[in-house]
Amino acid sequence: MINVRHSQERGGSSMGWLQSQHSFSFADYYDPNFMGFSSLRVINDDWIAPATGFPLHPHRDMEIISYIIAGEIEHQDSMGNSNILRAGMVQTMSAGSGIVHSEMNPSATQPLQLLQIWIQPNQKGLTPSYQQQDFSHTEGLSLLVSPDGHDDSLPIHQDAYLYKLKTRSEQSYSFKQQRQGYLQLVAGEIMVNGIPLQAGDGAAITDESHIQIEILNDSCVEALLFDLKR
Repeated sequence: MINVRHSQERGGSSMGWLQSQHSFSFADYYDPNFMGFSSLRVINDDWIAPATGFPLHPHRDMEIISYIIAGEIEHQDSMGNSNILRAGMVQTMSAGSGIVHSEMNPSATQPLQLLQIWIQPNQKGLTPSYQQQDFSHTEGLSLLVSPDGHDDSLPIHQDAYLYKLKTRSEQSYSFKQQRQGYLQLVAGEIMVNGIPLQAGDGAAITDESHIQIEILNDSCVEALLFDLKR
C-alpha cells in the first residue's frame, strides 16, 4: 500500500523570514492523522531568507537530520561545533541529554532550502553528538544515515536508514520483512509502483516488499527514502 501525502496538503507556517511545509504535525500545526510514521517524527521543508535563521534554542532526546537542498547553512552548538554546510551536505545531531544550537543562513543574498528531519531515538539521555558529511557528488541510491554508520553513512540511535536518490534512470528498492518506507520527493516527477508523485509529495509505503521508481518527463530526480521498522 502506498499512501500519498501531496505537497499542497501539508501543513504550513509563514514567519516572514521562514516559509515551512510540515509533512507531520509540528508546532502550531496539528493533524491527528499525521503525527509521524514509525520512528520518523518530523519532515519540514524549510525556506530561510538571507541573513536570518533559527537562533540558539534547545533540544533533547531526538535524532535531528538536516539535508541541504540549496544555499548554505551555518551551524553552531553547545558542543563547540561551528560549521557551514552547502547543498548536498547532511548533518546529524543526537540531542540526547540536551544541546543548544543555532542554524542560520549566512548569505546576504541567497535563500536557503533544507529538509529538517527528526527521528525518535531508541534510548533517552544519550551523550549528545554531531556529525556532517558531503554527499553532493553521489548518484543513484546512496546511503546517508544508518544505525551503525556502515558504507560511510552517518550513524543515528535508531533502527532507521535514510537514502538519497538522485538519478535520471529507473530505480528499484526492496524492503525486508517487518520493514516499511517513506519517500519524500525533492525534485522531478516519478511513478512509484504506478502511483505518480511530484516535487514536494511524500509517500508512506506499507506492506510492499518492493518498489519500482519510474522517471517521468526525463526529469532529474532527487528524493529521500527512509527504510524504517514496522
